[in-house]
Amino acid sequence: MKLTQPHAKQFKHTLLSVLDLAPITQGSNASETFKRSLDLAQKVDEWGFNRYWLAEHHNMPGIGSSATSIIINHIAQGTKQIRVGSGGIMLPNHAPLMIAEQFGTLDALHPGRIDLGLGRAPGSDQLTARALRRTLFSNGEDFPELVEELQAYMSEDVSTGVKAYPGVGQDVPIWLLGSSGFSARLAAAKGMPFSFASHFAPDYMHQAIDLYRSRFEPSETLSKPHVMLGVSLVAADTDEEAEYLSTSRKQQMLDLMRGTPGQFKPPVKNLADHYSPGEIAALERNRGASSYMTGSPETIKQNLSDFIDETGADEIIISSDTFDHNARVRSHEIVAELLT
Repeated sequence: MKLTQPHAKQFKHTLLSVLDLAPITQGSNASETFKRSLDLAQKVDEWGFNRYWLAEHHNMPGIGSSATSIIINHIAQGTKQIRVGSGGIMLPNHAPLMIAEQFGTLDALHPGRIDLGLGRAPGSDQLTARALRRTLFSNGEDFPELVEELQAYMSEDVSTGVKAYPGVGQDVPIWLLGSSGFSARLAAAKGMPFSFASHFAPDYMHQAIDLYRSRFEPSETLSKPHVMLGVSLVAADTDEEAEYLSTSRKQQMLDLMRGTPGQFKPPVKNLADHYSPGEIAALERNRGASSYMTGSPETIKQNLSDFIDETGADEIIISSDTFDHNARVRSHEIVAELLT
């Protein structure tokens, strides 16, 4: 199983990758969002990032990657070397056979460049989960069985009956994603690579990493643990500019906390003009974690270096959304300048 591309560069012996939530900015639309995502993907491909992942979310006006496998094809078709995949597909939302066929097809179209990251959360609220699944019989506890089922559809063992065509025998690395210890334990038991959403659940990061590494069982596809950690990052030419740009992401998170998700908003000079002190304090308690980084090139370099030293991450996947596309490209370019 290939986890890296030959062209991928590193920072402090750690691979760097990109997580794209395909933000739909205020006054824009999904068509423009996908053009911007492709432009960013083409640039980070040239700059030596390892992979470009898109995340499945539903019923969120500010996120355009709900039909994740279709957007993956769009990005893979317009890039040359970078690995492209899902960060992740929320498997309980889908029939495992359909995901096996979709990603088998993607690998046939873009051989050796497709990753399949799997999560067990709905990626939505309960009402939307019901619309996706028709019933709520799956609450995520059957995730291990769903993963096994998907793997069986793609295996070359003919005794298992139904198969995914395309999909059987193709090289699609399967990752497990999580924000708790559940997927860490499962990934370790199955000898699979593991990605932890540090920027969603920073308080559980070290526990999940330790669980995965201490319990890892080598498999036919992976001989040693491989940990990728999610980081929320906004880089700019100055600390002040980066902090200003980051208010768009903060507004998105605050609106989610309010239960009023919307399109990605322009930055503001003062969040206190729009949100209560209690709301801002609740947000900052999370954003004080080491997996949230905002600043100039020098600040980001130090933050990333400290985070890698703290965690020993094999790979970092950065989520760097800003309202202005040029600022978003510049944020990734600043990170790319650290790669050697």
